[in-house]
Order: sequence, then C-alpha cells, then structure tokens
Amino acid sequence: MKSKTALLEKIKDDLKKSLNHLDYSFKKSLKIDLTKSALSEEELEVLESFSSRFVRSSDLIVSQLLRLKTLELDPAFRGSLIDTLNTSEKHRWIESAATWMRIRELRNNSAHEYSDDDLKLLYGEFLKLAPSILSIKSAL
Repeated sequence: MKSKTALLEKIKDDLKKSLNHLDYSFKKSLKIDLTKSALSEEELEVLESFSSRFVRSSDLIVSQLLRLKTLELDPAFRGSLIDTLNTSEKHRWIESAATWMRIRELRNNSAHEYSDDDLKLLYGEFLKLAPSILSIKSAL
C-alpha cells in the first residue's frame, strides 16, 4: 500500500498532466463562437474534448486531491462532498465551495444534455468555470 505522501504525489502528477490538457483545450474552445446557430463538426469535436477534460480534471481535484488533503487533516473525516469543499475553502485550497458545487453539478448534468442549445449553454458554463479548475495548478 502506498503511503499518503506517495499517493498525494501521484495524484498531483496525474493532475498536472490533466490540467495541461485542459488548458490546451480551453484555449482552443475560447476561439469558438457559441452564439452562432450551428457549430461545425470540428468545433463540436474541440468542445467535446474540452468538456471531457473539464470533467476529468474536476474529478481528480474533488474526488482525489481535496479528499486526500482533508483526510490528512482529519483521518476520521467521513463528510459529504459539501463538507470536503467547505473544508477546502476554509484552508484556502479552493476559492469558493459554491463554485466547486456548481462545477460538480455541471459535471453530473453533462451526460444528460442532448440538444444543441443545451450543449452550447453547458459549454459556455464550462468555459466560465475552467479558470477555477486551472487555478489549482499554481497550488500543486
């Protein structure tokens, strides 16, 4: 079994790679006009890649990094997601628990959006929130 320190380093390494991929897709996605009536296949492919990387990075942060850091502070911690996020905000690992709850909500909804208009709204929200995810990079 890996020590907590080794596990934390592995999570950080995986997260750095994930955030680099997210940053690349984020920059490409910012060039896409979500207000136009129809997106090209190429634009949809870029946005889908961005969306996947957004979800993966947010999962790594919330489910692994923040959870492990919280358990390091309190090995008996058995709190919910909001408890983990509130602890993370208190210790300034994230700026806002509410923002991260919104990220998690969008992550959960992303699998259920099918119409073009719904997808454009979802991608727009992801684009607004990506900087919150990418800001974790400076703390690694």
